[in-house]
Amino acid sequence: MSDSARAIRERHLLGGGPKRILALDGGGVRGLIALAFLERIETLLQERSGRRDFCLADHFDLVGGTSTGSLIAAALSLGYSTRRLIELYLTLSGRGFRRRPWYEGFWAPKFDDRALRQVIVENFGEKTLGSEELRCGLGIVAKRLDTGSVWLFHNHPRGPFFAPENPGAYVRNSELLLADLLRASTAAPTYFAPELLEIAPGVRGLFVDGGVSPHNNPALLLLMLATLKGYGFRWPLGGERLMLVSVGTGATAPKPKPEWARRRPAIMLAIASLRSVMQDGDHLGQTLLQWMSDSPTPWVIDSEVGTLAEDMIGGQPLLHYLRYDAPLTRNWLAQHLDLTLAQAQIDAIGAMDRPENSAQLLDIGRRAAERQVRAGHFPPGFDLDATAI
Repeated sequence: MSDSARAIRERHLLGGGPKRILALDGGGVRGLIALAFLERIETLLQERSGRRDFCLADHFDLVGGTSTGSLIAAALSLGYSTRRLIELYLTLSGRGFRRRPWYEGFWAPKFDDRALRQVIVENFGEKTLGSEELRCGLGIVAKRLDTGSVWLFHNHPRGPFFAPENPGAYVRNSELLLADLLRASTAAPTYFAPELLEIAPGVRGLFVDGGVSPHNNPALLLLMLATLKGYGFRWPLGGERLMLVSVGTGATAPKPKPEWARRRPAIMLAIASLRSVMQDGDHLGQTLLQWMSDSPTPWVIDSEVGTLAEDMIGGQPLLHYLRYDAPLTRNWLAQHLDLTLAQAQIDAIGAMDRPENSAQLLDIGRRAAERQVRAGHFPPGFDLDATAI
């Protein structure tokens, strides 16, 4: 790592001034929708910076994600451009979602996790969470199933488990391979097998997709990471001090009818219930973040509280918050993107595991990004100081 690159990362993690966080949802192949939003954000910020070599890792101090969002976050943190990432993702989704030769329904994972691991290793190699090639802060969300706890792996040098001098009975997080962490974060139940990670000498934890928690949308969790003292970042709150940009992968809102429920086996009802709980977590996080901020990109929470435009905790914004997404519902697509699709088409493109939808997902994302993302959403006070890099 060059001295200038090291200075960039130290400025991101340890320097003063306003801080910028980028949070990326899970969603499988629908990550292409998030990449379309990131493509637009990168273009606007690059034009403002005047730098041809601009990348999002130079602008954002912390980039984190869940599941497919963790893959994108890790690549961005290494300095990937969105153009390169889109090309990579088109390849990754096609190879990563490779069905087993003999799919056994609910008795075995749907896809071959060896294919996914191979693609991840090819792109991240032997890099660790402590790699000096990471240009900014990185957060990876996974769920440890054998303890029922959410783990947020990050690379802040002051984190208590990152690189302590006397690690004692556990493995330094700085020494964990990115490939292993990303495989854990993407181990969606019924899709891929869980991942075992050595967390202490002779002790392995059983990890699954971070989306099997309240943090498939990791925005609120990353805000806590950046501001709660225990994690080590200790960044200050304030509307002019902290910006959080949250990017979705095309929210879906399946609403099973009572007749459907009566005809389905218990395992399918359990999966539908789990998905509903994940949506509840996303809904709660969105509500809290809009409650804390005076956001220029508010979403309607529900018919009672609206966008929370007249509500704010403490009377002053705790952060500058932006949320971009493209809900995959017939009404939203027709109203906001002028796309008229049958419900069967909506159901198909909403699937997380169909690479054949890649072109359509990217098109939906670009249409939504063109309409939603505005340069004015990013206050000049959060611009990079060119002399700092």
